Amino acid sequence: SREPDVPPEAPLLFEVTLLEVRDGPDPQPLPPAVRLRLGSQRRERGNFHFARGDFAAALRSYRLSLRALDGPAAAPPGPEEEEELQEQRVKCLNNCAAAELKLGRAEEALAACEAALRISPDNGRALLRRGQLLAEQGRDAEAALVLRRALELDPASKVIHTELSRLAKRQSPSSST
Repeated sequence: SREPDVPPEAPLLFEVTLLEVRDGPDPQPLPPAVRLRLGSQRRERGNFHFARGDFAAALRSYRLSLRALDGPAAAPPGPEEEEELQEQRVKCLNNCAAAELKLGRAEEALAACEAALRISPDNGRALLRRGQLLAEQGRDAEAALVLRRALELDPASKVIHTELSRLAKRQSPSSST
């Protein structure tokens, strides 16, 4: 029945000292449904950070999501669960690529795209981003092949058409001589 020492709504400042850092426990085998739920939650947390512009935190969350999705299984997943696990992995890898790009790490972004394409060779987002990254590296012939494949999968995409046009302009000799 006494008054609190700190008035309500008072701003507080905490100072924390890190005393110890330990590795996390070895991942425990989890049922596929739990791995999917954990992976999805961590990916959503990454999306939250990405939307706020905290790309490093987003990337950490996406990597944690991949670790949950790839972790040891208590039981083998059924065909539907395995398909969902693969789909979630591809989403995370695409998100990793986007975060890596925002952090200015093109090589890491390209590696994430290629990992996504190993799982899902016809993933349009990974194909488009891989084509853009190859073009940025001056690997125009490879970029054109990848972007043409992306266009086959999504012929109405204005972004892919724009990227291919940009490549074609770069490859054709300038006619302003």
